[in-house]
Amino acid sequence: MKLLYPSSWKDYELLDSGNFEKLERFGAYILIRPEPQAIWQRTLSEAEWKKMAHAHFNREQTDNFRFTDEVKGGWKKLKDIPESWNVMYEYNELKLNLRLALTGFGHVGVFPEQGNNWNFIYDTVRSWSRSKPKVLNLFAYTGAASVVAKMAGADVTHCDASRPGLNWANQNMQLNNESNIRWVHEDALKFVKREVKRGNKYSGIIMDPPPYGRGPEGEKWTLAEKLDEMIEGASQLLEKNDSFYILSMYAGGFSSIVGLNVAQTHFRMTGPEFGEFYLKSQQNRDLPMGTFLRFKQ
Repeated sequence: MKLLYPSSWKDYELLDSGNFEKLERFGAYILIRPEPQAIWQRTLSEAEWKKMAHAHFNREQTDNFRFTDEVKGGWKKLKDIPESWNVMYEYNELKLNLRLALTGFGHVGVFPEQGNNWNFIYDTVRSWSRSKPKVLNLFAYTGAASVVAKMAGADVTHCDASRPGLNWANQNMQLNNESNIRWVHEDALKFVKREVKRGNKYSGIIMDPPPYGRGPEGEKWTLAEKLDEMIEGASQLLEKNDSFYILSMYAGGFSSIVGLNVAQTHFRMTGPEFGEFYLKSQQNRDLPMGTFLRFKQ
């Protein structure tokens, strides 16, 4: 079991965390956002947080331990900050530009802990000798992993149930002077089932499923109920040789061993990596950010 954090982020810092919030720097701007796992006390004072921050997202709810995207809340701007701005992620030859913005859910368009997975994707795709390997990104959000795979030389299919997410991912693709990512606006499980029936195969599959959600037609997604079926479908789509698989899980409360056990049911894995992602803090209060499983074959 491994504990990994992104070490290539010059444009991102976790400055402090505690009292169910985190203080983060994204490029030139510092934000205060909710964080249900930060149950400890802050290292810096509240006055210091407010003095540093450009904006604060507050959730109007009584249960600090369990967040959903349906609660009320909003941003309070403490200093001048644009509606959107760009940050850079660099790793070896990879120079990834990402558009960030203040959203109504408190997200900004990127999950910084995923940087370690981007490195894995970039290195793996570039190591293959064949041209245009096919990579499928499911629950693909604003498309950072899709753009990384594309920049590494893959033919990428990006599937997400959110139309705004697809539009944002398209902006990130164009921001990096790439083109021809295949956009799929569909429930991920439905798409996987159809791809299995079509007999399609992929050299890489990336999955970052939410704990719950709904597809474009109101399809209900619950991680605990659908994860096994989703991974079984992915196992039928993945090429047997020169391929990779990535599973990330943030908010389900599952151990990384859960993902490992489900994947072992459907894949023949050699030397899988699994464990926990975290964000390294300036104040020695490192923040857990979910689990991961990945392997190459």
